[in-house]
Amino acid sequence: MDLKHLRTFVTVAEARTVSRASLLLHTSQPALSRQVSNLEQEFGLKLFERIGRRLVLTPVGEQLIEDCRHLLGQAAALGERVGLMRRGDAGVLKVAAPPHTIESVLSTFLVRYAKRFPNVTVELFEALGREQTPMLERGEVHIGIRHDPGDPRFESHMLPPDEVLAACRPDVKLGKAGMIDIARLAAYPLLLPQSGYSIRRLFDAACRIADVAPKVLLESRSPQTLLALAEDGHGVAVIPSLLKTDRYDLRIVRVTHRRKPVQERYAIQWDRRRPIPPYANHFCAALADYMREVLPITRPADDRAATRRTPKRAVGRKRRAG
Repeated sequence: MDLKHLRTFVTVAEARTVSRASLLLHTSQPALSRQVSNLEQEFGLKLFERIGRRLVLTPVGEQLIEDCRHLLGQAAALGERVGLMRRGDAGVLKVAAPPHTIESVLSTFLVRYAKRFPNVTVELFEALGREQTPMLERGEVHIGIRHDPGDPRFESHMLPPDEVLAACRPDVKLGKAGMIDIARLAAYPLLLPQSGYSIRRLFDAACRIADVAPKVLLESRSPQTLLALAEDGHGVAVIPSLLKTDRYDLRIVRVTHRRKPVQERYAIQWDRRRPIPPYANHFCAALADYMREVLPITRPADDRAATRRTPKRAVGRKRRAG
């Protein structure tokens, strides 16, 4: 079925004369008449009746005209979509990320990104670092946001490092100048993320290097559970600097080993064997700029900041009690 013939059919039906339709389509009258005749032969149906100088749709033509308009509209929309895709600023982008990264970074970034790239639909998939590897290999997602495993199969767009932090009640004297050595931290009852989290594997590796055995009170898949328990004084939570902690009243310090922060590179990654769509490159660049702007989400507090927050917590509890 020739879309050009369908367009002629609709235009002639709306113009009511071949002469007027020829002006609208910038085509000679004989050519338009042939196109209408060819369409009628293709359909095996009579579409027009001539009444004086006018062409009037037959009952069959009346039934087909709306279908033709709808088909032409879809063809036009498809053409526009193809044009956008050629420019590289339209399509679906599938992104895998840990839950705390979605909450702390992507929830706010995607609002900004949608204003700049309204024709890119971002689909999010919640997955920890190791869980992302098979998803990237199978093509279930285009890109993953995670700690860089150093796997040569993946291309990386590097981001600021993710640090290991320790969180506790503000009145707990944890470390000095916003830092605590991992050997000293190991003596506290610790609230740790489960082993699926890259930050946990990083913490465990640092413990092995420091030759210390941490005192583990609880392991949880939910970072918010760790923060809530730490806020109520049940232990010290080990968390990534990418985690949002503003809803909790906590003292946050940086975990170090030999005075150096325990940290690991964070990256946007994709399988180098699978080409990513052009708009994915725009997304990676925009997200990297944004993460350099906002990271670390949680910043270690100094002793004075922790001291200032302690009375506020006490007042809040007194009010709730009253």
